[in-house]
Amino acid sequence: MKKSLLLISSIILFSTALVSCTSKGKSGLSFVSEEPRIIDPKDYLVDFTKGETNKFYAADRYSNGREFNCTWSRNAVKIENGLLNLKLYEENDKIYGAEFRSREAYHYGYYATKMKAADCSGVISSFFTYTNNPVWDEIDIEFLGKDMTQVQFNYFTNGEGGHEYIYNLDWDASKEFHEYGFEWLPESITWFIDGVKVYMVTQDIPTHPQNLMMNLWNCIGKEGWSGDFEEGRDKLPVSSHYQYLVYIPAE
Repeated sequence: MKKSLLLISSIILFSTALVSCTSKGKSGLSFVSEEPRIIDPKDYLVDFTKGETNKFYAADRYSNGREFNCTWSRNAVKIENGLLNLKLYEENDKIYGAEFRSREAYHYGYYATKMKAADCSGVISSFFTYTNNPVWDEIDIEFLGKDMTQVQFNYFTNGEGGHEYIYNLDWDASKEFHEYGFEWLPESITWFIDGVKVYMVTQDIPTHPQNLMMNLWNCIGKEGWSGDFEEGRDKLPVSSHYQYLVYIPAE
């Protein structure tokens, strides 16, 4: 009888400890402690310390939509001093942003970058995958200009979004380089920070190969989400910076 009670007590204690290490987000599970995932440099898809890459290209001379009022410019994308630098600037009363995207589409696997975000209200710094062929699928890591101590995770499946999750950081993402990534598998998406698992979703997972992308752009009329761009406009030009890109195909 004593052994049975001891076993039951051990199970209860284990279950309580497990619950205390995790908490439910709006549509997924968030983690507070995990062993870090270490990236080997051999897994870099692009190492910007080695200069230019032919695996990616800069978007040029088209807009990312009326509500953002931003035009991509290849002049806003530069690889120098061992970094990919994306710039948002104003010229002749027109706002120019940066988008750097892969020529190839990738599928399930682990994606990561080490980056610093741009500190400017109303401006979004990002690392994400995206396709609109044959449908809109997307997996996001986004820094919203209104608060540099937060990062937003999100995804779209067949054009359906609404999966936003805000994760609070212990640092200012515009002042320090940190590694941000996600593992995309058929049954889940798991986001990581500095190799540590922090959030996972398991419903309505995207299925189509996607391009790997980074961009820097401003929002108009999205003050509640990104902050007021007119308040941050005097800071222009601002930049986000990336040290390397990782893609490890799923086994």
